[in-house]
Amino acid sequence: MSKLPLVEGLLRYTNENNIPFAMPGHKGGQGFLSTDIGKEIYSNILKIDITEVDGVDNLHNPDGIIKEAEELLSRFYKSRKSYFLVNGSTSGNLAMIFSAFSEGDKVIVERNCHRSIFNGILMRKLKPIYIRNKISNKFNAPMSVDMEHFLSLIEDNKDAKGIIITYPNYYGVCPDLKFIINEAQKYNMKVLVDSAHGAHFGVHDALPESPVKLGADMVVMSCHKTLSSLTQTAYLHVGENVDIEKVDFYVSAFLSTSPSYMLMASMDYGRYWIEEYGRKGYEELIKIANIFRNKINKLKFLHVLDSDDIYNIDLSRYVINLNKGLSGHKLLEYLRSRKIQAEMSDASNVVLIFSPFNKEQDFETLYKVLSECNVELLKEEQRIIYKLHIPKAELMPWQIVDMKKRSVFINEAEGKVCGKAVVPYPPGIPLVNPGEIIDKTALDMIRYYVENKVTILGIDNEHITVVE
Repeated sequence: MSKLPLVEGLLRYTNENNIPFAMPGHKGGQGFLSTDIGKEIYSNILKIDITEVDGVDNLHNPDGIIKEAEELLSRFYKSRKSYFLVNGSTSGNLAMIFSAFSEGDKVIVERNCHRSIFNGILMRKLKPIYIRNKISNKFNAPMSVDMEHFLSLIEDNKDAKGIIITYPNYYGVCPDLKFIINEAQKYNMKVLVDSAHGAHFGVHDALPESPVKLGADMVVMSCHKTLSSLTQTAYLHVGENVDIEKVDFYVSAFLSTSPSYMLMASMDYGRYWIEEYGRKGYEELIKIANIFRNKINKLKFLHVLDSDDIYNIDLSRYVINLNKGLSGHKLLEYLRSRKIQAEMSDASNVVLIFSPFNKEQDFETLYKVLSECNVELLKEEQRIIYKLHIPKAELMPWQIVDMKKRSVFINEAEGKVCGKAVVPYPPGIPLVNPGEIIDKTALDMIRYYVENKVTILGIDNEHITVVE
């Protein structure tokens, strides 16, 4: 047995030299090595792992260099105030929810949200009203918000205090956020946006617009996903109609009291790079991505989605959609066997996330590997058809916390009340939330993920937690 299993495992992976078509956005350090100041950060990264000594400011009460850096962040994203988040977008989502809502408030929530949103709803004891997302039968993937359903919900729930939206989702698909914001303002509802995958938005005309500029009240961005920033880093931006004192309190409450200066330095650099070089960098990236999208789409067994397929999609990533009868999970495994690391897969698709630090040679290799793929190896007789299923809620999520629970085998769970969220990861979107009835549709989806060896939070050795 290894004396350093984690260290040796990471070193083994690093030595594989996989092409990084997954987060983080610095792509194995290339984002730092692209500039002189970035190289200095790269070579001194451990030396700047310090604590709050004289001269380096304090994240929980910034009045020096951290304050200056956050003001530059706010100026670039056009927010009223912006924050560095050393506990990732999860802490930002919690801070948003606790700042904007009070216990017992009703909120309209996109069902296709990240688990941290649902955790915030549970912890704040909110009453969620879920918006359906459209599902593309053609691509077997979740699309944008079902606007007809949204308008119906907002009309029936005018007493809701706010709306929580994802922009974009894991597939790079964006809803019509400006329309949603305009509708929310009619009823004095706040709009909170989980834009974890959108820190680069607005830097180039070919990309979707920044949700901050569209008028959202609060926005969280995982800068590590697409910018040159270390994993676990994120930004929170707030607009004009927000209680800054409450935000200050909750941001501090949800952040470590020993914030990493390595993380904060990388967030400052991530903003610097996108501001100074982002437009040119993304122009070149999107140009290369489009060239190879066209080449790859000449292959007969797959199709890379673009704006002709889906309006308002992030063109700095690929969603590779496979022909019927082929498995996205098997294609992911094949790519990894050829030293290409994709971000995620589902039954029908593989998602690849790019940044300007991916080279043209990376795309050349991807095309070559795909063109050499033995399609027979990707065949799968049965596959689940993607459904955005919303099980019936028997209890509010927060009511479940102190109730007695037990673990049952998956096949014995139908009809029981879920005691612990069941969340495939990625993409981190719950199939069943606490308090909801575990029905046949949900069980079919759970079994599928288990059979395909997808990591599922809330499932332990094919057992699920239910309320007694």
